[in-house]
Amino acid sequence: METASGVSVVRPNGAGAPASLVIRIPDAAVTLNSAPDSRLVERTRHGVLPKIGADGSRPSIVYARPAGALPGGARPAARVAVLVGGLGLSQNVTADAIAKLPAPVTLAFAPYGIGLEGLVARAREGGHEVMLQVPMEPFDYPGNDPGPHTLILAAKPQENIDRLHWAMSRFAGYTGLVNFMGAKMTADEAALAPILREVGGRGLAFVDDGSSPRSLVGGAGSAAKTETARAEVVLDGAPRAEAIDRELSRLEGIARERGFAMGSASALPVTVERIARWARTLEERGILLVPVSAAFRRGDAR
Repeated sequence: METASGVSVVRPNGAGAPASLVIRIPDAAVTLNSAPDSRLVERTRHGVLPKIGADGSRPSIVYARPAGALPGGARPAARVAVLVGGLGLSQNVTADAIAKLPAPVTLAFAPYGIGLEGLVARAREGGHEVMLQVPMEPFDYPGNDPGPHTLILAAKPQENIDRLHWAMSRFAGYTGLVNFMGAKMTADEAALAPILREVGGRGLAFVDDGSSPRSLVGGAGSAAKTETARAEVVLDGAPRAEAIDRELSRLEGIARERGFAMGSASALPVTVERIARWARTLEERGILLVPVSAAFRRGDAR
């Protein structure tokens, strides 16, 4: 029953039914559309890639989580999205993030690791929208190497597209892509252009994680007619509890000023714990936690 429904049943001190029964209902009973959707797949030499369906359906919409609402339908004072990356590299870290983070938090998976499809499926079953992290060249590459199939400036555009396709074939159900490192790549509009055209041409969005102040993703995305967004705050640049709390407070302040704001973070245990703690108090302050896809869509038309 617990596995099927997500409801946690606890009997303190080993008490049997019906004594001391505690039932914890998940914070979000949202079912995401199944993945892969047969309308949205293309079979290639690397495997299955997402595409825009013949009926115009886009993965960025079909695989998205609805934005939701505050209790009673109250109008939120602001909306805030949080993207947590680095998932899939460690089974334990990934399982911990899926279990502890509230369902509206979007989870980004690197294209490496064992059992990625199963981990992504578990995240989506828990209501988490997912994204794919694409390894991109940082300024100190190859001394700092994101991993195999990294997109690099020295490669020809078609070679980078082929590397992109490899990453995109690792699992299904993602709404878009987010850079994994990539400060050098995201600072070069000419190198970005063919990548973002390919992303948009497949009905996906691209998120800049906000880690590089030199990023040109926004302008390149507009030129390529691809939906892009940028995280205003990197939440755990200093991975300490008090520093993360300050950045979460700053993110909330930006959201109140602008109506919407996005933060990015890694799946460090301290980060997961602080985000989960912060998120529990948002509703009482009139803040609605939404998935990253809320940055691209208005309403929940599927």
